[in-house]
Amino acid sequence: MERLLAQLCGTSTLQPLPVWEEDTTGHCFTQLVLSALPHALLSVLSVCHWGTPRKMRGFSSELLPAGTYGGELMTELLSGIRVIKFFGWEQALGARVEACRAQELGRLWVIKYLDAACVYLWAALPVIISIVIFITYVLMGNQLTATKVFTALALVRMLILPLNNFPWVINGLLEAKVSLDRIQRFLDLPNQNPKAYYSQDPPTEPSTVLELHEALFSWDPVGTSQETFISHLEVKKGILVGIVGKVGCGKSSLLAAITGELHRLRGQVAVWGLSKGFGLATQEPWIQFATIRDNILFGKTFDAQLYQEVLEACALNDDLSILPAGDQTEVGEKGVTLSGGQRARIALARAVYQEKELYLLDDPLAAVDADVANHLLHRCILGMLSHTTRLLCTHRTEYLEKADLVLLMEAGCLVQAGPPSEILPLVQTAPKVWAEDGQESDSATAQSGRNPEKTKEGVEAEESTSGRLLQEESKKEGAVAFHVYRAYWKAMGQGLALAILFSLLLMQATRNAADWWLSHWISQLKETKNSSQEAPAPTTLYSAGFLSAQLLLFSPGSIYTSVFPLPKAAPNGSSDIRFYLTVYATIAGVNSLCTLLRAVLFAAGTLQAAATLHRRLLCRVLMAPVTFFNSTPTGRILNRFSSDVACTDDSLPFILNILLANAAGLLGLLAVLASGLPWLLLLLPPLSIIYYRVQRHYRASSRELRRLGSLTLSPLYTHLADTLAGLPVLRAAGAADRFEEENQRLLELNQRCQFASSATMQWLDIRLQLMGAAVVSAIAGIALVQHQQGLANPGLVGLSLSYALSLTGLLSGLVSSFTQTETMLVSVERLEEYSCDLPQEPQGQQSQLGTGWLTQGSIEFQDVVLVYRPGLPNALDGVTFCVQPGEKLGIVGRTGSGKSSLLLVLFRLLEPSSGRVLLDGVDTSQLELAELRSQLSIIPQEPFLFSGTVRENLDPQGLFEDRALWQALEQCHLSEVIISMGGLDGELGEGGRSLSLGQRQLLCLARALLTDAKILCIDEATASVDQKTDQLLQQTICKRFANKTVLTIAHRLNTILNSDRVLVLQAGRVVELDSPATLRNQPHSLFQQLLQSSQQGAHSSS
Repeated sequence: MERLLAQLCGTSTLQPLPVWEEDTTGHCFTQLVLSALPHALLSVLSVCHWGTPRKMRGFSSELLPAGTYGGELMTELLSGIRVIKFFGWEQALGARVEACRAQELGRLWVIKYLDAACVYLWAALPVIISIVIFITYVLMGNQLTATKVFTALALVRMLILPLNNFPWVINGLLEAKVSLDRIQRFLDLPNQNPKAYYSQDPPTEPSTVLELHEALFSWDPVGTSQETFISHLEVKKGILVGIVGKVGCGKSSLLAAITGELHRLRGQVAVWGLSKGFGLATQEPWIQFATIRDNILFGKTFDAQLYQEVLEACALNDDLSILPAGDQTEVGEKGVTLSGGQRARIALARAVYQEKELYLLDDPLAAVDADVANHLLHRCILGMLSHTTRLLCTHRTEYLEKADLVLLMEAGCLVQAGPPSEILPLVQTAPKVWAEDGQESDSATAQSGRNPEKTKEGVEAEESTSGRLLQEESKKEGAVAFHVYRAYWKAMGQGLALAILFSLLLMQATRNAADWWLSHWISQLKETKNSSQEAPAPTTLYSAGFLSAQLLLFSPGSIYTSVFPLPKAAPNGSSDIRFYLTVYATIAGVNSLCTLLRAVLFAAGTLQAAATLHRRLLCRVLMAPVTFFNSTPTGRILNRFSSDVACTDDSLPFILNILLANAAGLLGLLAVLASGLPWLLLLLPPLSIIYYRVQRHYRASSRELRRLGSLTLSPLYTHLADTLAGLPVLRAAGAADRFEEENQRLLELNQRCQFASSATMQWLDIRLQLMGAAVVSAIAGIALVQHQQGLANPGLVGLSLSYALSLTGLLSGLVSSFTQTETMLVSVERLEEYSCDLPQEPQGQQSQLGTGWLTQGSIEFQDVVLVYRPGLPNALDGVTFCVQPGEKLGIVGRTGSGKSSLLLVLFRLLEPSSGRVLLDGVDTSQLELAELRSQLSIIPQEPFLFSGTVRENLDPQGLFEDRALWQALEQCHLSEVIISMGGLDGELGEGGRSLSLGQRQLLCLARALLTDAKILCIDEATASVDQKTDQLLQQTICKRFANKTVLTIAHRLNTILNSDRVLVLQAGRVVELDSPATLRNQPHSLFQQLLQSSQQGAHSSS
């Protein structure tokens, strides 16, 4: 949108163009009787040049989607940065971003060099036209005079000045059209239309709240993706409906179909009380970057009694009591500082607090332990929500025995519906070993009388006692520091930067030389006295690179009011004419080559600087610690990669090009004035002071407005990303209008900065033009006095006066371009802030062990102490234990006991305060991070997939053959699903949306099966799969990693009962370490208490 508005403002340049051309060519006819020649030359060159903007448009249309794809990839990379660090994929995925960036720069390279061609063509055009006109005029037998030469040159220059902007404006308009077309295509996409989606007729019976009949749904409008078909479903008011089935059978799709997130291809959907919305708790909990209270209230008025009832029903009171600031604690983007169970319960509490009539609950019990699940079932689902209609998806079928109706889904179809006694026996379940079906306790459970423990380690890591996690984005003040200019200079390359400056000075020197030679030639001509008296007051003889103020102050007709044709002189065929024309053409040719060299070098230099700045930024962000990402919104980081990088790609080079041209022009002008109008130099000191004072006021405002604009843009990006992530929830709750209003508020705040910035620019322009008018009058007076006194030869005075009249334009252009350049350099300043000041992970030292140094797989923690921040309790307090090669170790403990901290220290996502971790006797702190993490493997609890093919997600580094990939997929029972998607080259969509959550977890498991790591860490990788698939996968893991060391963080205790030993943590210390059988038989062991707690919760639920 910014591109569109900026380029549309340039259309005003084209409006006076026909008038300018007719006026100037008419005066050329008066002076040289050659009006047709400028017309013809301009027509030919314009036709030749017209193809350049068209080519630019083609590359711009390719450039924008490439940049968009790079932005999407960067968004996904930041969302999954923790998993990326676990796998050590920073380099591989960073290379993908760089490849995308290379495509973008490749197209930008073509545009820049086409741009350089435009600069060269229109900079050389005045000289070319002048040479052709003069040679033609002489060959026709006419005699050149100072009057004719300076008048013709001034007229040509005046015509070239507006035409000089013609290709830029045309190219800008074409780029704006590309942006407008993309916006239009987006606006043409179909909107969610509840009136067309839902049947307007009420359900057939008053007691029916939901009815689907012969309804076919799909995720895309043409039905090419997996479809969901419901022949008939009728749900009565106030009942509990359970939805069961294997992973990927369509349970979540059914809920999405009810909320209108799918495309209805046929059939009917009727919902009673549709205007009230739904209470939706998605399988992947959506948590806003806000306080816990704001997440639960979700824009609704605070009701203290209702709020407390919701907290109690969702088992959140004990969690809030141990958080730094209670419910005023900020939870980080996507709730990153919370455990999975806490996120699920906060999302459930948000839905309950909305007080809806129809609730859609997508597996909210998967991430909590048995007693918390029992609490949620009885206090919330069967308690506080007992008067509402509830649809509950779950793999834990034991919690559906009290349901009124159970739906069995298979392959996207509702195959059977009935009471639990009929449906549940059809679902093959795991043996109900109640003492084994426990999970990480995500809250301090009041039921068992235990004291509340610490919350997830990440909360302690990032939050102070005030509960504030998000830090305000810093903003520099004052002038842009010198190190920013130096950073851009170095990014461009010192050799290339010096070459640009040298070519710029050479271009200006040859331009001055050509004009001086012409004045020298004219001075040698012997003209009659009348001819001398008719010498007009010439105007601008300068510049094809900038918009000067005199174009707004004068018109051709007002300058040359006393021009009359001279009688035809005798033919001038002397050799002097040919000599002067030859030298003039030679100098002009050299100037043309210097102009071309300067344009090409500048394009190369600015592209090199843009590529270097982006590469440094990407490297620093990828190497930042996870603590940085916990406290920094993704939108704030993306603002650097989008807005600021775009400025270094386009806006900064454009205005810097003008600044350099103005600076070089001013140097050349001063050199000419010193020889032709030395008196005028007396005006420069006071003039410089005036211009300095004006630009000082403007710089201070424009610079800070630019910084403020960047600051207000980050919340806009963050809010947009947050909105898109939670779109199903906010639409189901009827909160879309509120989020739209918030977006408008943030957008208006940013637009205020943009408007103020434009207003300050107009403030500067008005003052520069007024000062320009005063200076031009003074210049004309000095020139008149000098001419009357005969203090200089007419040719040199004419040349000097022509340059002097450009002085105000140059000074104005220099002030404007310098202040705008400094404003654009704020983007470089912001990029350098991340590139220089961003904290980095300790990389360790490069070892001489080789790639196969980890051969056994032994692990030893030696008195490891981990503290997240000074003043906080130790997350790990003197942890010491040893794992033998090939041993299977289960890790259990309540929330905050230090289980996750063990993995963070093992992978060095966090560095211990003291102690050591040894792998096969090697201290991990002495290893490079990439070397360490490449020898480890992990199956995370939260699956991370990025847009791309199945192959790219399974093997981002391209290390395995297709046969190995298919074998891993078969072992994870995903081969049939992948075949239906098109095989290994099938697209997964953004975040792997083509797969269900359970299927995504299985794909992450397949990644682990591909690795040959000697140590595998499992963080409840099968929480979102059905129990039959869970059993098969546990067998696969045991078989595939039989000779590997396996660490399993147990959320469901049945997954670690077959382990060789169990490590029990409490308050960051090792309290028990023995075999499961031994610990189970110890009367007072903590492990036995965990089993008993699970058993009590499970029995009460049944």
